[in-house]
Amino acid sequence: MFTSRPIGFVSSPYKDASQVPKGLGAKHEADGVLKILPEFEPGLADIEGFSHLIVLWEFDRSRGFELLGTPPSDNRPHGVFATRSPRRPNPIGLTTVELLRREGIELHVRGVDLLDGTPILDIKPYLSSIPDERLRRGWLAEAEARQR
Repeated sequence: MFTSRPIGFVSSPYKDASQVPKGLGAKHEADGVLKILPEFEPGLADIEGFSHLIVLWEFDRSRGFELLGTPPSDNRPHGVFATRSPRRPNPIGLTTVELLRREGIELHVRGVDLLDGTPILDIKPYLSSIPDERLRRGWLAEAEARQR
């Protein structure tokens, strides 16, 4: 086991979970800033060359977990590991954002779905060799089809 520690915090327009777009058709287009702690600034070297970043973060306001739950995008229960629910055994979130620019220790991004002040655990450049036609969306694709 390890103990995580934040490398920074998010500045986001969302102050409450109810403000974050959820459900079918939800678009995450909000701008935000990943404010990295000064001691981690050397780790940002060369990040400007990437268009998108994967942000690992902590659901710091979530308590407890449920192994089955009904997400806002479907009326059927699904396993927590097949959803993006905040109520997880390990409260770790993952978001892909577009990097707009870097200003010192601040990464200006688009596509945040995090609450203001959320602790950032790690950042990785988005790299994928999986062609779009091979990606599957599981139950979410089925729920979208039922909505049509």
